[in-house]
Amino acid sequence: MKNKIKVYRAMHDLTQEDLAQAIGVTRQTILAIEKGKYVPSLDLAFRISHYFKVNIEEVFSYEDEVRTVNTD
Repeated sequence: MKNKIKVYRAMHDLTQEDLAQAIGVTRQTILAIEKGKYVPSLDLAFRISHYFKVNIEEVFSYEDEVRTVNTD
């Protein structure tokens, strides 16, 4: 899952810590989501998007992995 949290933080002049405190998580959680190492729960994704007053799809996008099947 890709996200634009870093972009939205920059637009609102927020640090990871500022956003984390505002939505009730740790700075490490924001960092992990931004780097794509942690996929947030639906609840957390909505909290983030509501904080920025945008639709969830504007912050998060699902990217399906392309999988190849070896038939040999």
